[in-house]
Amino acid sequence: MKPIGQSVKLGLIVCQHCGRWIDEVETEKVTVLYGCCQEESCRNGIRQGDADDE
Repeated sequence: MKPIGQSVKLGLIVCQHCGRWIDEVETEKVTVLYGCCQEESCRNGIRQGDADDE
């Protein structure tokens, strides 16, 4: 049988600072990749929990 042509997105990109889901990517197996979302605090390297402690 030929594949239907639909791809399965098994990869997930998560913000390394706040844990927010950023995107899904096509991978051969379940994979979690870490990046940085577009939130100002995350781009500056400040974690949400760290900002509350100050």
